[in-house]
Amino acid sequence: MPGRVHSRLLPGAPRWLLGLVALVALPTALLATATRLAPGTTAPDPRLFLPLLLVLHVLLLALLWWRVRSVATELPVWNRFALGAAVFLLCVAASAVLQFVPVPRAVALAPLYWSGALVFPLWYGALVRWNRHSTSTADPNDALNGISAILAIVAILDVALNRPGTRLGELPWWELQAVFAQLAVGAVVLGTALTLPSLSGMGRDPRTWLMVAAQALWVVSAIGTLVAGGQADGWGPVAHPLVILCLAVAATCRSRRSAPRPADAGAATIGAFVVILAATGTLAVGALVDATPLGIWCAGAAAVGAGLRMAVNVRDLAQLTATRREALTDELTGLANRRALLRHVEELTAEGTPVALALLDVDKFKEVNDALGHAAGDELLGLVARRLEPALRAGDLLCRLGGDEFAVVAALEPQDPQTEAALALGTRLHGCMTAPFPVEGMVVHVSASIGVTTTGSDAAGSAQLLRRADVAMYDAKRTGIGVVRYDGDRHADSSGHLALVEELRRALPAGQLVLHHQPQVDVRTGRVHGVEALVRWAHPERGLLGPADFLPLAEVHGLMGPLTEAVLARAVEQLADWRSRGLELRMSVNLSASNLLDAGLPARIGALLDEHGVPAAALVLEVTETVLLTDPDRSLAVIGALAELGTPVSIDDFGTGYSSLAYLRDMPVAELKLDRTFTADLLTDPRTEAIVASTIALAHRLGLHVVAEGVEQEATLDHLERLGCDTSQGYLHSRPVPAEALEAWLAGLGAPAR
Repeated sequence: MPGRVHSRLLPGAPRWLLGLVALVALPTALLATATRLAPGTTAPDPRLFLPLLLVLHVLLLALLWWRVRSVATELPVWNRFALGAAVFLLCVAASAVLQFVPVPRAVALAPLYWSGALVFPLWYGALVRWNRHSTSTADPNDALNGISAILAIVAILDVALNRPGTRLGELPWWELQAVFAQLAVGAVVLGTALTLPSLSGMGRDPRTWLMVAAQALWVVSAIGTLVAGGQADGWGPVAHPLVILCLAVAATCRSRRSAPRPADAGAATIGAFVVILAATGTLAVGALVDATPLGIWCAGAAAVGAGLRMAVNVRDLAQLTATRREALTDELTGLANRRALLRHVEELTAEGTPVALALLDVDKFKEVNDALGHAAGDELLGLVARRLEPALRAGDLLCRLGGDEFAVVAALEPQDPQTEAALALGTRLHGCMTAPFPVEGMVVHVSASIGVTTTGSDAAGSAQLLRRADVAMYDAKRTGIGVVRYDGDRHADSSGHLALVEELRRALPAGQLVLHHQPQVDVRTGRVHGVEALVRWAHPERGLLGPADFLPLAEVHGLMGPLTEAVLARAVEQLADWRSRGLELRMSVNLSASNLLDAGLPARIGALLDEHGVPAAALVLEVTETVLLTDPDRSLAVIGALAELGTPVSIDDFGTGYSSLAYLRDMPVAELKLDRTFTADLLTDPRTEAIVASTIALAHRLGLHVVAEGVEQEATLDHLERLGCDTSQGYLHSRPVPAEALEAWLAGLGAPAR
């Protein structure tokens, strides 16, 4: 048994100090009991009892001080217990000193009588903090409720027991009220101790039962004092040492894990309401029985205190309401957020109301952010929000889901044709975006891609409805239509786009992107002098995916930047590896629209080339004419920086875009790549042959290198040679293959056509 007791004590606990407390407390309690029960005596002599009690409080304070200084857990609890012990010590010391002053015995013991009331806020606050998290910001210690409850109990006791002609009625008011206060304090603290969370843990934490036992002793002694007729005949000297012993043992016991409960505003409000009812009833009864003024004042003060606590709860409730409103509101625009949208859809569908959902994505928003900064982007989003509001009907909910995505939830009438109503909603929203937006003194034109859907007959949930709208919105962005309604038959295969995007996010750092290389052959000599790097996704479940399966998704969902960085890193690493083994090839890598709007791209490419020791001329960066049209001014700046770096820039799919001659004049490009549509018809269409011949001649006059894509026939290659084309690329030579297969092909395992 001793071993079990020691195992429950905290490591390093001063067992000797705990032993001293027990050594003093138990004999003191026994002595007080013997004196109390001895014939002709009612209580121990204060001159003997108070010094022993003073010693006990000094030892208790030392133990609590050790607990606070040595154990990091539950500091808010034990700090308050230690402060309460210090107050107790001062009260006992004051009564001990007054024993040697010529004053009445009751006056000398007054500090001891009122010590419980003085300590109550501290010990009650300690138990409250032990019992729950500090989530009640207005009154974390619940002091208003506790003090109001004590005043109400004192008022009830005073009205019920303080009657003229009785023994209690003959006591001085301050002594009688001290007895009432002791009982009230004990009752409230005992009730709080009984709610400690570890009580629900099958009693595994002995400290809880020690606290309950201590407060139960306090209550029993207070009741005994009332029955005996006052403090002079009370049982306080018996209970007091045992209360100290229980608290001392609890301070040295190991902490057991329990889950404090959050502050319950409902419970606090109910408690305050009960106190108000009790205090009001006491006031009414007191008026009928002619109660003492002190009892009336205590009842009134209890009602006021409980009323203040209810006012605090109302303020907490207002704060909670504001917090809930903030949780459903987008901070930037003040619109409802995604959580509010989902909740609103669920409420409408639960009522059986048909719902139309429109999901709007601002096109080219990233370009605005990159060009003008995030402050301008935020301003644009606010303008978009205000622009969309006039398109709403009464009852429609406009939300910002995050980034540049907005949504509108519209409740439909049962008789409304849902398809037409959803498309009409999308059309109204799209029309709001046609006018330019004034952003930081500039005029910015942005459009929107909108996907619309309805609940239909399948009672789709809010998350499913949002997913359908997202699929339709992606289709609108991909096709450039503007507004697309979700079609279950047409978009069934697209429902996995979001999952694929998330998988792509994880694939980038996981190294699942691989490069396949298609050789570029010198038309005149047949020598391979370069390759084009084409990205593939080695999906762990779907196998090898081509660029058409995931690059459009990456562009729409803002992943082209990190994806291109990954491709460039692998390309330069491969170039460095080949060059270390004597394989002098140059490699072409495609850039997207978002890459050409990234002013920091040239510096990062330069750092990557320097890191691997690869000359800038070995890396060719391909851009399409469509990409150049996105933002010609910024694209020109980025291409100029790449040219200064020494990295050649190639215009891919030349001839399929617009203003090609202007690009050739203004941009420092080094290469043209004829689109495969020209090489495919070169032998059969004289007009195509004339375009190819003139393009090659023009390019050579400008000092540009010409690459023909899509060469699949020997006759096409011969004709390109006669026209003066420089380089050929296509299936005639090789399909795109991994680096190892390309090296084998170059070694003669698969000889080139010429």
